[in-house]
Amino acid sequence: MIDIPSKISNGMAYPENRKVTEIRSVGVGGVLPSATVMAQGTGSRTEAGIGALIPWADRLWMVGYVSHIEGEGLGLYSLDEDLKMRRHSASVTGTFANRLPHWPSDQVFIGPHAIDSSGSVRTIDALKDQRLAATINHLEDPESRVYFLTMEGLFYEVDVNTLEAKRLFDLVRELEVPGTAKPHFKDGFSAGGRLIVTHNVYDEQEFEGRRRAGCLAEWDGCRWRVLERNPFVGAGGGGGPSYGGPNLYATGWSRSSGILRVYTGGRWSRYLLPKASQCFDHTWNTEWMRIRHAQTERFLMDLHGLFYEFPPYNYGGALWGIRPICVHLRVIPDFCYWRGLLVLGGDQIDRDEGQPQSGLWFGSIDDLWGMGKPSGWGGPWWGDEVSSGEVSDPFLMTGFDKKVLHLSQDSNRPVEFRLEVDYLGNGTWKEYDIFKVKAGAYAHHEFPPGFSAHYTRLSADEDCRATAQFFYG
Repeated sequence: MIDIPSKISNGMAYPENRKVTEIRSVGVGGVLPSATVMAQGTGSRTEAGIGALIPWADRLWMVGYVSHIEGEGLGLYSLDEDLKMRRHSASVTGTFANRLPHWPSDQVFIGPHAIDSSGSVRTIDALKDQRLAATINHLEDPESRVYFLTMEGLFYEVDVNTLEAKRLFDLVRELEVPGTAKPHFKDGFSAGGRLIVTHNVYDEQEFEGRRRAGCLAEWDGCRWRVLERNPFVGAGGGGGPSYGGPNLYATGWSRSSGILRVYTGGRWSRYLLPKASQCFDHTWNTEWMRIRHAQTERFLMDLHGLFYEFPPYNYGGALWGIRPICVHLRVIPDFCYWRGLLVLGGDQIDRDEGQPQSGLWFGSIDDLWGMGKPSGWGGPWWGDEVSSGEVSDPFLMTGFDKKVLHLSQDSNRPVEFRLEVDYLGNGTWKEYDIFKVKAGAYAHHEFPPGFSAHYTRLSADEDCRATAQFFYG
């Protein structure tokens, strides 16, 4: 439990020129119940989330969102050092989950707003009726322009001084999103002359392999290219010469596992991660998993019910420092560090449970280790066609306790599966064992207590349809 004795407004939304009633706030388990955003009236369709958080102009700023821009009462809020929460008079109720500090102009972009270093707010009128998913640094003119990505895949360029907006692309067309899929773009990031966007459409059609609407795509300023057709959610990265070059990260998932794509050392790599819960296996249920700096030079990543830590430094073109922290069932649209506290936004109660509302959680980064112990399941194959000698992508193994491998194959002859481990995490693969699975049969292997390595991978000596799933308890 974190104790935050302070004075705070009653949490409702008031213009700044109205006197704010102060009451004593009670902190329970890191939560201030009075620091809550609530959708007003019966028009609020399903939810009231806190889509983005950012420290700026001596305050913590946040922007709320409702579903499909339908609802009332949410908008732009700020929290001061006395934990007084106010809804700004320039607030716009909408669906916003974007934020970007733009240091060349000393502004922050959050929702459809631009906030200068003194806390003055301007609104981008052309974007206030759009569902905003990301604000991204410009590839060619980062001093005076930024990009905005909407959930519908509209891609805008905005002048940071005049706030004039120009639409550049409809990514539904550019990326050939199937017409049966409702667009649901989630995030974007740029570094080193590359820009990536994520699209997370996934339902039973994707689960059964009848459609592949989600994707990860990149743009070099000239053309768009789809890197992978699976649902992707988070995008992040950064770095420069001191990091060995700009790095890009993107998170997603498939039926069989979580996915982490990494651009480092001049090339893209692909890693597989366990899922902590199947509750996140849907388009709507992966809002808005993030990759953020937790503190200076330290990253946190949220994916499929697991928080991870990993360093921004990547050596030898490999990601080797990733480690699971905890399991959780929270919907965490954004998180940041403010006045010595880790702050988690939320999307907590929709209208099925009453009045839609969400609040903030305050704590320490170290408090995350006190949440659920890391566990999960996943692997490289789930009823997939596997070619003889084909080596699977690396699957994360470190940071979990008891481990079991489940194997099956449906060919009419025995298949030998070769399991390798990379205990250094740098691509140094060593054979662990070979498992022979009879024709159309199943086998499993329990790893010795305490056994671990950074990554593991599999290959088969025959063409077959195979399933390989690791369970970490």
